[in-house]
Amino acid sequence: MEKSILVIDDDEKLNKLLKDYLTKFGFKVTTVIHPDDGLELLEKELPDIIILDIMLPDKDGFEVCKEIRKTHSVPILMLTARGEVTDRIVGLELGADDYLPKPFEPRELAARIQSILRRSKDILKRDRIKIGTLIIDLNKQTVKLSDKPIELTTMEFEMLSVFVKNPGRVLNRDRIMHKTHDVDWEAFNRTVDVLVSRLRQKLGDDPKNPSLIKTVWGKGYKFIGDEDDS
Repeated sequence: MEKSILVIDDDEKLNKLLKDYLTKFGFKVTTVIHPDDGLELLEKELPDIIILDIMLPDKDGFEVCKEIRKTHSVPILMLTARGEVTDRIVGLELGADDYLPKPFEPRELAARIQSILRRSKDILKRDRIKIGTLIIDLNKQTVKLSDKPIELTTMEFEMLSVFVKNPGRVLNRDRIMHKTHDVDWEAFNRTVDVLVSRLRQKLGDDPKNPSLIKTVWGKGYKFIGDEDDS
């Protein structure tokens, strides 16, 4: 089935280049130059992935990402002209799944898109995991806490799946990065910390008195939730 991509970038030449290039990979590509147009399209049809530039007219990519995350968990890949670590951290904190600094090779963008889409559908072979009131459906990629749906991004869901696959095992940041990314990119420790913090917040897990994800100081993190047998 053809995968759809929404590109939100005010660079019309880049949009045309991306549309022509990514179409060759079998993607259906829609491009807009104004963020409001992109947000309007999302209300009509949800794409499989969004490519979102940080530098946009009227509102920046961070604001747009925040608005999207209020209602949608669609994967978001952010583009930044500066490529600064702070931009990447802010993007991840707001719910982006990956980033790519400009200028970039279209081949790398295509590889990252394919990687994100693979990760979003190929998390685990098991169907369902229940830990107390937390229910993780690995096929549908849904999470419920006390029967209330929890919206996770692709990266958040994948990180959770890495933890539940390795209960009681201390995972250092490098291993977590390796398990949640099969495309090489600059691995800085803060990225993992941001994702863990965001995951804890959504799951209601107190880092000072955790029931799911425990910090092992100087080493990494350990999943301590006990899976129900039923």
